[in-house]
Amino acid sequence: MTHPQHHQQIHPDFSWAEIDTVLLDMDGTLLDKYFDDFFWEEYLPKIFAEENQLTSEQARKELLKRYQLVESTLQWTDLDYWSEQLGLDIPELKCKVDHLIQVHPFVIDFLRFLRAMDKQVHLITNAHSKTLEIKLRKTELGPWFDRIICAEEVGEAKEHPIFWKKLEEMLHYDRKRTLLADDTAKVLRSAKAYNMGFLIFVARPSSRQPVRYSPEFPSIVTFEELLF
Repeated sequence: MTHPQHHQQIHPDFSWAEIDTVLLDMDGTLLDKYFDDFFWEEYLPKIFAEENQLTSEQARKELLKRYQLVESTLQWTDLDYWSEQLGLDIPELKCKVDHLIQVHPFVIDFLRFLRAMDKQVHLITNAHSKTLEIKLRKTELGPWFDRIICAEEVGEAKEHPIFWKKLEEMLHYDRKRTLLADDTAKVLRSAKAYNMGFLIFVARPSSRQPVRYSPEFPSIVTFEELLF
């Protein structure tokens, strides 16, 4: 078993005076990714096994293979696609375990802090609109944002630099004066390729996983570290 490398934290180093717009990812960044990990890796394989007379190990392997085929595409987060592929009502199944949807510590404090400074704040997610609806209903985070944009609206996943170009055309922000916080290095790399001004890596997307700092990007464990 390979152990993840432990990197030193690169601390965020910027002034809020340099930033007009803040783009925030949802799953793993604002919300505890434990819900998603549990749903896709444990709960769904269990249901899929029951429906198809498979062992839980067979179901897990089969689903993992299917997940990997569409990773970093819009299909990966498309609940309608998975409902059709697996013959299951995925939104309904998500609602059955929605008590696990939790907002990370200090997120509300951070959103309040941004509002007080009059920044433009947008929620930018690869999550499917049906997932977004379930999570916003559960967390009541919606009113904090100027805009909420799903990747399906842009027509690309955030892992592709073209996504940021299209997003800029939709939101008219100055990329050099924009900060993006995300828990996926591949997404931050695509934003970097597009010359996004400030990039922050969220080093503990799931409360059940250890902290893993990025070797490339300034990292935080909670948004308390950006209240300065």
